[in-house]
Amino acid sequence: MTGAQPKFAAVCFDCDGTLTRIEGIDELARRSGRDAEIAPLTAAAMDGTLSIEDVYARRLEIVRPDMDALEWLGERYVEELVDGAGETVAALQRLRKSVYVVSGGLLQPVTKLAEALSIAPDNVRAVAVHLDSAGHYQGFDTNSPLVRSDGKAEICRALATRHGPIAMVGDGVTDLAARSSGAYVVGFGGVAHRKVMAEGADAFVADETLTATLEVLLTDAELRGASEA
Repeated sequence: MTGAQPKFAAVCFDCDGTLTRIEGIDELARRSGRDAEIAPLTAAAMDGTLSIEDVYARRLEIVRPDMDALEWLGERYVEELVDGAGETVAALQRLRKSVYVVSGGLLQPVTKLAEALSIAPDNVRAVAVHLDSAGHYQGFDTNSPLVRSDGKAEICRALATRHGPIAMVGDGVTDLAARSSGAYVVGFGGVAHRKVMAEGADAFVADETLTATLEVLLTDAELRGASEA
């Protein structure tokens, strides 16, 4: 683990590979028997070989998740919570820090995960899926900044204006992009160790337990307060 111990008013967490051990789009692909087509695209987007713009619509058009699939994925997210995710969020909230989920994942299942961690739906930033009256896939919110490589930077910039100093915790290149907004980026390698994050983030945590990020996110005084609460 590297980096100083800054103080943050708000902390944003990526979802897939950070709060949960799975990649949602890959899970949906396996469910529909299309994983051989999707997994290489996801891996390339996460390590920066392909841009998110190159793969986002392409993957969703292959999978076309309906209402049942979205509800199923939300349950899978909760089943595969990263060790220490609940404790980490609770510690930050006890210290009155605003906690957000900022994810390029799909809004409905990401919100399900957030609720399991006592994060309010209003503090979730993800990509809405459009369904028809029968629950069939009709597309996604193409105007969401999170379907672009710089989307997390845009969102972190807006949140920093509201809250002050902000940190972004994640595992992929789109999380790293938040640095351009002034966010302090904490790379989490507990699920997938990516070289781009290990070398590019302001701090990198390789521990499998998310609570290890608190050593970076909190000052010494805050750490003592969190442990005594």
